Amino acid sequence: MGVQGLSTLLDNSPQIYREVRFMRSRLVIDGCNLLYQLYFKSGLDQNHGGEYAAFEDLVEKFVTALRDCMITPYVVLDGGTDPTDKKLDTSTQRAEDRIKRGHKAAVGSSEENLIPVLTELVFKQTLARLEVPVAQCYGEADLEIAALASKWQCPVLSNDSDFYIFGLPAGLLPINHFEWEAVEQSGSRRYIPCKSYNTSSFCIFFNIQHQLLPTFAALAGNDYVNLRRMGKSIRWAQFTPAGCAAPNRLQGLLHWLNDFEQPREALKAALGMMGELSEKQKVEVLQRLRLGMEEYKIPPSSLERFFIHGVAPEFPAEEEVVGHVPDWMRLPLTQGRLNGDILDVLVLHRISLSTLVDHGDMPSACLTSRPLRQVIYGLLLGRLKHHVVAERDRDGLQLSFIPVQPIVKGLIQRLARSSPHEAEPSERLQVLLEALGVTEDSLSRLPPGLQLPVAVTCYWLREAQPPPDKMLLKALLLGLSNGDTLRHGTALKIQQKHFKVKLDMDVVHAFNQWQVCLKDSVHLNQLLGCPLPEPQIARLYEGTLVHRLVHMMRTGGKLKFRVKSDLSSLKLYQTTLSIIHQFHAQETSTSTETGPQRQPLDDLTANLQQLFFQCDDEETVTEVKSAARAQEDLHLDQMLSVRTRYRIKERNNRCNNPEICRKEERRGWDIL
Repeated sequence: MGVQGLSTLLDNSPQIYREVRFMRSRLVIDGCNLLYQLYFKSGLDQNHGGEYAAFEDLVEKFVTALRDCMITPYVVLDGGTDPTDKKLDTSTQRAEDRIKRGHKAAVGSSEENLIPVLTELVFKQTLARLEVPVAQCYGEADLEIAALASKWQCPVLSNDSDFYIFGLPAGLLPINHFEWEAVEQSGSRRYIPCKSYNTSSFCIFFNIQHQLLPTFAALAGNDYVNLRRMGKSIRWAQFTPAGCAAPNRLQGLLHWLNDFEQPREALKAALGMMGELSEKQKVEVLQRLRLGMEEYKIPPSSLERFFIHGVAPEFPAEEEVVGHVPDWMRLPLTQGRLNGDILDVLVLHRISLSTLVDHGDMPSACLTSRPLRQVIYGLLLGRLKHHVVAERDRDGLQLSFIPVQPIVKGLIQRLARSSPHEAEPSERLQVLLEALGVTEDSLSRLPPGLQLPVAVTCYWLREAQPPPDKMLLKALLLGLSNGDTLRHGTALKIQQKHFKVKLDMDVVHAFNQWQVCLKDSVHLNQLLGCPLPEPQIARLYEGTLVHRLVHMMRTGGKLKFRVKSDLSSLKLYQTTLSIIHQFHAQETSTSTETGPQRQPLDDLTANLQQLFFQCDDEETVTEVKSAARAQEDLHLDQMLSVRTRYRIKERNNRCNNPEICRKEERRGWDIL
């Protein structure tokens, strides 16, 4: 977040920026900042669980624009939390604020800038598919970004106001002024119009010494020091220079700093303005201020060798880190193939869980996937004794740290004592499937990319509270099996002209649980070396789509295809439903009388009664017959009602009438 209010101050002083035509250069990108800016500025849905396909498309367009201008992006991501806990107060306050905003969004359907839970996974997967160089840091990325940009003498792309303080040789390109969607051309060269910022322009404009910039940031308040929270704040607005429209805290501080040459004398004068302080208080305040200033000292780059030679950096030399993180993790962590939260578990025995749009009266959606995380903790900490992990999660509208015991037994314990990635593939797969409560045979009929999501769905049906009803499962399976077709706007026709789904708290909570289960399952799968293929999230789940499907099923609405029916999607739906039936039957046979009663799943196939096939040629007729034979192979004869078979037969008989076919083509096909 950086120095609060600094970006606004600079936007009100546009002469500090320089207009540039950016092209033919390296560009170091603040990945986490870009992720948030792209998602929130694009107007994508925030409250129904995410528009991941649209976000994937946006990221791809962004990368294409850079490459069209011969700009080579290097994306740097945050990793774990600072092991010294220098920002613990700041991060705790922000977590508390996110909980309140999540409740506010759920109650009032307002957009509160909470990123959907799977967005980061989509971002990483998209960059990997596009072969964009990515590095995930062991801690926060700011210093590594500044170090790499300084080494390569290239600019940084970010909206984080901390980069206004770093002395970057090639300056900063603020994302807000980076017009990547308006690529222009001069002769044979294409470029992106943007604004460039340099600290020298800032210092000249506000008449302060360059070496005082870190002092300015610390006194103004950054992520590491906040005088107001310490009860030692100074009314900087009183020093606002004459001619300003209104008193301004940052302008006043900058004007006050005009009289100083060195940080030491400025800090001494600032202490004198804080009233009566004991020697102990003076030492504490000075220590915090200097700590905040040190964060702007640019170190040598540790990522250059990784980007050029693929060599992962050494782990930090801090006592808190040494010996806690296995060396084999360095490369997959830096490549982003392991999640940065792993470092928090290993080093701090603590983890911060996702904050979602959810009603405060509902239990945290993260509770459902806790058993999966306990397996992760067991694999990471199983070689140690008597260790618990503190999960930072919400309890109602309060932030709580809940101690959670790792699962350390059997195969998990054996893998933890060696290394999970060195175990036999069959053993790693066994740990994953046992955690999810499914068998390898039950998933064998599925395409590789759906095996993990369907296993997660089985787990979700068993663990989610309250138990998901049949419409939620039906919408989810339709989304999984028809996702690519349903997602394209040209394939959809919603009968309501201005269709807008009002937030249903029960539906939101149920799908929140599914998404968190999928996220934690992906992280467990990654830690085990991906015994199951990692699913492509953007092609798998669309929050707005499943909410829309549930709404239509409950209100009797119709969703129609405008393209030739996708028989493979029907077969895929049938296969996933068959596995769910099998899983449900096993659960029912082993459940106790006192256990929660699940709703029967037999009527989930009702949608097939309204799934029409257009038969405009002999080839399509053959495909329909083949689909029917495939159902026998899957033991799903009972899934097609008499009415559906009659309609298919009737259409086969009427295929010779082109006029009828054209009318039906215009009407489309109901899938609900």
